[in-house]
Amino acid sequence: MAKKGQTFTRYSDETKREAVRLRNEEGWTYATIMEKLGISSKTQIRDWVYKSQTEEAFADQRGRWNKTKFKSVEEENAYLKAQVEYLKKRNPNLHGEGSWISTPGASPFKK
Repeated sequence: MAKKGQTFTRYSDETKREAVRLRNEEGWTYATIMEKLGISSKTQIRDWVYKSQTEEAFADQRGRWNKTKFKSVEEENAYLKAQVEYLKKRNPNLHGEGSWISTPGASPFKK
């Protein structure tokens, strides 16, 4: 889990493709690829190799809520609950005491 204030390195698509090529075609070890290309994690390289095998895009999806296909109703429900919890944390005043949302029959449009 990311820590507050933690920064992440973003790698170009060219770097990702080269790492995958070196692993798949040249048979380089993760450690060698990490050293040559300046990549900080072998897990990252594994993810890129997996994405290339499944023909998934290398696009960075962190911080995006754009999943549209789910394996089950339960998975979709968990995803939607996580979105709601995220929004509650970002906007605590919407559900707090005295909020129009927490008052039965209230509306933001009534005066």
